[in-house]
Amino acid sequence: MTRRDAPADRPGTAAPAGGAGDAEERAGEFDPALAAVQEALVRAMTAGGPVPDGFDAAAVRAAADAILRKRAGEVARAWPVLAASYGADWPRVFAAWAAGRPTRGSVRDAWDFALAHRAELPPEAALDLALAEARWAYDGQSAPRRRRAAVRRVPGGVAVQLLGRMRVLGGRTRR
Repeated sequence: MTRRDAPADRPGTAAPAGGAGDAEERAGEFDPALAAVQEALVRAMTAGGPVPDGFDAAAVRAAADAILRKRAGEVARAWPVLAASYGADWPRVFAAWAAGRPTRGSVRDAWDFALAHRAELPPEAALDLALAEARWAYDGQSAPRRRRAAVRRVPGGVAVQLLGRMRVLGGRTRR
């Protein structure tokens, strides 16, 4: 049966009240109440907001936990040294930090996490953060911007970056 043959489209027949015909008529309308509930649901799953009325709290929290694990995996792919420095604890540690924060993209999530944990980063992750800071200007608000030149202390030396070329003096060379 094609759309043309559908009973609601035949002359002399009408779609039942509340049926597909009504949905098609409302398809272009904006429902502010529905939008508010959807926004609250997304906030509950991605930014630690309260679960809206009418939703199963356990199911929403399970979805939120799955989203946090997915974010941890995306951050691990964006900044592997950072994630590897936490080993098997990475998903749990990242999820605990990210639970109340909406995502800003995997690179910025990784960078914000590294900045928040700078004092306790293992040496490899601290070096990776220092090299990233030498290459990129990031204020925690706007997207990172590439630097033309920079000098930064790194564990065991100094990183010098000029027009995209990086050298680590007095320490190990990673990049």
